[in-house]
Amino acid sequence: MGDVLAGIHATWEFDTDAVLIRFERGIRAPKLFQSLRERRIPYAALSSVTLTPGKRNTVVLRAVPRVGADPLVEAAAGQLKEGYDPYRLVLPAEREVLAEYYADELRTVLDPASDEPAERFLVAAPEAPMSFKAYDGRAGFDGDRVSFRWSWTGASSAKWKAGDQTFRVGELAGIVWRSPEALDGYLRLIPRTAAPVDHRAGGSLDDTLGPVAGEGETGAPAAGEPSASRAADQDPAAVLFGLGYGPVHESLPFAAAVLESVRRTQPGSGGPAPALVSAGRRDPADIAERIHHLGELHRAGLVTDAEFSAKKAELLSEL
Repeated sequence: MGDVLAGIHATWEFDTDAVLIRFERGIRAPKLFQSLRERRIPYAALSSVTLTPGKRNTVVLRAVPRVGADPLVEAAAGQLKEGYDPYRLVLPAEREVLAEYYADELRTVLDPASDEPAERFLVAAPEAPMSFKAYDGRAGFDGDRVSFRWSWTGASSAKWKAGDQTFRVGELAGIVWRSPEALDGYLRLIPRTAAPVDHRAGGSLDDTLGPVAGEGETGAPAAGEPSASRAADQDPAAVLFGLGYGPVHESLPFAAAVLESVRRTQPGSGGPAPALVSAGRRDPADIAERIHHLGELHRAGLVTDAEFSAKKAELLSEL
C-alpha cells in the first residue's frame, strides 16, 4: 500500500508485506508503547481487521493477530488492558472514512490461512539484553540465559536457600506471566522437566499448570513434583511482582523475549525469528540505550566480559 496512517499514540506505515507500527514516545503515551518503540507486523500474522466506535468522538482500527503469531500477545494471554493493546489505532471520528479504506485494504492482503493458529512466531520479540526489578529480586536476560538475583528484603527463605538462579533457554519449556496489575502477579519459568505449557492456547495458571499451593501451605514440592506447581513466592524459578515492581512495560517485553527464545530452541520451531525491521540503520538512541542496559547487566555480573564485548560490538555494527 505504501501509505501512512497517523493516529493517537501510534502511526501505521503500510508496506508490501507488513505494517510497521511506530509508537509515540510522548509523556501521555502508554509506557508499554514507549518501551516497544516500533513493531513490524507481517500481514501473515493477522487474522482479521475491525473498525469500531471509540470513546470521546474517536474510531478504533484494530488488526487482530493470529493465535500463536506474536510472542508479546501470547505471553500476555489476554491480560492486557484495552489502552495497552499494541494492535489498536485510535483515530479522530472525522477520519472514519479513511480508516474504513485502510481496513478494507488490510482485509485484501490477509493470509488465506488467517483464521488458523500460526505454526511459529511471525512477529519479532523485543530484543535482549533486558532486565527489570521484581519485588523479591532482579531478573536479567542476555538472549541465552535468564538470571534471578534475590533481594535481601523481599525474597522468601526458600529462595535464599536455593540461591541465585540461572536458566539457559534450552532448559526451559515456556513461561507464565501474570500481570503485575493483578494482586499476585509474577513471572514464572517452566523447566522442561515440568509439565509442558501450550502458550498458544492461553488460559489461566490453573489451566496450564494445575493448582498452586494454597494459603497455609509451605509451597515445597513433594518428591517428583514439578517446580511449576509451587506457590510463586517459594519457587526459585519465579519472581514476584508488586506495587511498583515488575511493571507491565518492563516485565511483559521481557517475558515475550524469553518465550520467543525458548520456542526457537524447541524442535520444529520453524526457523529463526523474523527481523524487527525490514531494512535500514537502527536508531542511534535505541542502540545507545541497549548498550546502557547491557552495561547494567555486565556490572551486575549477569553478563561476562566476553559476552559484553561481543554484544556491544554487534550493537555498534548496526549503526
